[in-house]
Amino acid sequence: MKRGFLVLLCLLSVAFPLAAFADSASVEQDYLEKAKVVEASASRPQSLPGTNITGKTQDITVEVLEGVDKGKSVSFENDYTQVTAGEIVYVRHITGGFSTDTWSVADPYRLPVLGILFIVFLFLALLIGGFQGLRALASLAGSFVLIFFVLLPGIHAGYSPVLISIGVASLIIIVGSYITHGFNRTTTAAVLSMIGTVIITGLAAYFVIHASHLSGFATEENVYLNFNTNGRIDMVGLLFGGIMIGLLGVLYDIAIGQAIAVEELYHAGEHYTRKKIFERGMRIGREHIGALINTLAIAYVGTALPLLLLLSGATTTVAYLLNSEIFASEIIRILIGSIGLILAVPLTTAVATLMLSKKSSVTGHTH
Repeated sequence: MKRGFLVLLCLLSVAFPLAAFADSASVEQDYLEKAKVVEASASRPQSLPGTNITGKTQDITVEVLEGVDKGKSVSFENDYTQVTAGEIVYVRHITGGFSTDTWSVADPYRLPVLGILFIVFLFLALLIGGFQGLRALASLAGSFVLIFFVLLPGIHAGYSPVLISIGVASLIIIVGSYITHGFNRTTTAAVLSMIGTVIITGLAAYFVIHASHLSGFATEENVYLNFNTNGRIDMVGLLFGGIMIGLLGVLYDIAIGQAIAVEELYHAGEHYTRKKIFERGMRIGREHIGALINTLAIAYVGTALPLLLLLSGATTTVAYLLNSEIFASEIIRILIGSIGLILAVPLTTAVATLMLSKKSSVTGHTH
């Protein structure tokens, strides 16, 4: 009896460390590290298994510049973006688990190019825009602060994406407008009309999203986000938030432009009545609507061009493609944005006319 008990203890003393080792070994580690290409062979063609596509591959040696593998020199086959000696890249190192270490090129190092482009943007904004350009940059910075430090943390914390998106959109409107254009009646008219438009289009978007039974999982990014957050984020609400934040771009443009147009009409023709200013302002606004609706639709098509090419060759019917969530989501984005744009014109014109013009008689005198 005692001998059997001792044998059992020995087996357990061996099994527990082995189980712990197996558990730790099964944990896979994924590192992204910056590295310099030391050597790179010429590219050679390579057939992708299971397809008729021929890609390119090469043998490279890199020196890791940062991260846990800093200073290590590694050679591997690169079948992604082809590189040359001296280039800086990001490499992916997968280790642990039950497989051998694998190395691959994750991305070329693009930050210097982005930095130069950003400097050119700042230079032109300040050179041509002057003080107004500086105020616009400050407004842009404020918008990003609200998005990255209020909107995104709020959604991650589990707050309603619908409410927080409307709140942040309103804050972006208020902060951005007054920083860029100053505290005056023209800016206030634009701000009031934009907030009113956001509320109206927000209600419309909320109803349409739920009436069309969108799930918010149209793209793989949404699926990954849902897994990474253990399902804490309301994906339908997140879709709504994206539509509302995207609306601000065209809405801001047309509301400010329309309010300034009304102000110029008022100063250019002080003998005009409110009715006359409104009519002339609407004439300008209609032309603006025609240009921006086309711009908005083409901009969305441009971003979705690879998707359109992929689905244009599909064997399914056009009706099914339009009905699919990935297409329906983009169509709703375009139409909600266009509806908000159209509503902003009469609303801004009316508010600006009431705030800027003091004459309400039907007819006026001429100089």
